[in-house]
Amino acid sequence: QVQLVESGGGLVQAGDSLRLSCLASGRTISNYALGWFRQAPGKEREFVAAISWRGGSTVYTDSVKGRFTISRDNGKNTVFLQMNSLKPEDTAVYYCAAKLLKVVPGTSPGQYDDWGQGTQVTVSS
Repeated sequence: QVQLVESGGGLVQAGDSLRLSCLASGRTISNYALGWFRQAPGKEREFVAAISWRGGSTVYTDSVKGRFTISRDNGKNTVFLQMNSLKPEDTAVYYCAAKLLKVVPGTSPGQYDDWGQGTQVTVSS
């Protein structure tokens, strides 16, 4: 099991940028696929982006394509989510997730085994 801690959330205005980080501990993440999910109040947790073990493959949900970028630094046991051109509808708690698998397992929360506690992102209009 790997422990995940997100950081970098905050309150921003529409059009601003944020960079989320997720630091892993307990195990090296080099053999893990990693993902970001988000959950808005009253809504189900939804997939945002995922990255394969070496970063060669990335997947994004349609609503963030061209605005968000997922990346990883295995040497620092960290995965990032660069979020540009933020919109009010991006407001949510953002969660980091991990799966001991080299390829992206999918876009369903149930396909990931380890989760962080989340970081709040609020985008005002």
